[in-house]
Order: sequence, then C-alpha cells, then structure tokens
Amino acid sequence: MKIAVFADIHGNLEAFTAVLAHIRRHHVDALISLGDNVGYGADPEAVMDLIRENDVLCVLGNHEKAMNEDAFINWFNPLAQMAVRYTKSRLSPRSLADIRDYPTSLVFESLRFVHGTPPDSPVLYLFQLSDAALIRKMRDMSETLCFVGHTHQLGLIRAAGDTLVRESLPLGDIRLDPARPTIVNAGSVGQPRDEDKRAKYLRFDTDTRILTVEAVAYDNAAAADKILKAGIPADFARKLLP
Repeated sequence: MKIAVFADIHGNLEAFTAVLAHIRRHHVDALISLGDNVGYGADPEAVMDLIRENDVLCVLGNHEKAMNEDAFINWFNPLAQMAVRYTKSRLSPRSLADIRDYPTSLVFESLRFVHGTPPDSPVLYLFQLSDAALIRKMRDMSETLCFVGHTHQLGLIRAAGDTLVRESLPLGDIRLDPARPTIVNAGSVGQPRDEDKRAKYLRFDTDTRILTVEAVAYDNAAAADKILKAGIPADFARKLLP
C-alpha cells in the first residue's frame, strides 16, 4: 500500500492544494494528516473542505485541541492565541464537529500516526523528552514505525540499542528497516520552520518500505498576503517567505 503522510497544513490553502495535486500524480491508496490542519493560515474552512473531499484520515493536533477546549488556548503564546481565535471564528459547525472526532493517535497498516510524541500526545514535542524516555516510548509501541509532525521540521530518529540516532531527512527516497524502531517527522505543509519554504510531505510504500520526501512549490506570496489581510499576526506571513 502507498500512503501519503503530511502534517501542519495550518490553514494554508495554497500549499495544501499544491500538495494534493502532487499526490494525485503518484496514485496513493490513502492520505493521512498528522494534525494541525488549521491555525496560523487564513483559510481554515477551505482546508477542512479539502480534508473531507479527499477522505483524509486525521489525528488531533494541538491547534485542533484548542478548537475543542477554550481553556487550552492559554497554552499558546499571545500571537498564536490571536491566530487560534481567528481560526475558530471561521470554522463551520460541521468542521468543528469533525475536529471533535479526531483521535489522538491512529494505527493504520501497522504504522502509528500521532501529532506530537508517541504513543498519543498532540502537545508534547520530541525534544522535550530525554533520549532514555523516548527510547522507552518507542519500545512500548507495538509498531516499529511512527510518523509525527508538530516541530514543522523534517527528521528521522532511529533506535540503536540503548541509544538514539537522530538524522536529517533529505528529499528523495530512503529505505526504512522494518525491524528497527523509527520515528519520522513529516515537516510541515503550510508553516515551514526551515530554510526551504516549499510545502513538505511524505509517501511511504508499506511493501518496499521506501519513504519518499517531497517538497512542493506553491504561491507563498498569495498565502502570506491572505494572512496579512485577515489581520492574523504578520509573523505567520513572514514565515512563509524566503
């Protein structure tokens, strides 16, 4: 089975539309979002429409958690709180209901999918755990491969005995060892936190164990301009631009 995996769309319609068009050219069998479909960007409802239209399986991100729990908005910094409130004001009752149904993790084709940290945290970052704690979590999983988002940066973490090997995740193909516990960070579709401002996503072939990392060009300036016109803090527009 071929699976497309992506994370942190963050209401960026231009980026998500470009990624979906790219995915269609590769004829995948399933699409999975690692959460934070909304937040920061100007088009949360349009993104949610595309999520539904393309039968995307989704897990709960911290921004979806904020849609479900008003008190959780205080978890964010002041600028992010403004973006969260904008997002909630623009989502339809149907989209809010969809978000309430998102699970905190998903197991599909013997693979685990979670927004932040396995087994099921939408808020904890991988870097907040010691290596020993993360190794324990990886060993406690029934699955040897877990996909995460949340950091907005591509990366690979593999267990090697009692140590972790942290690696960059370059564009292109890499074969993953099915016997070696591994966490793959999918980067971000709509709010990059690296120097490459293209929209990132992954494809994974469960038969060959080949992981393909893609970066898709889109109209960053249009997405940034929408953020500014919506009154969302300009920081989130600047992060889209070179």
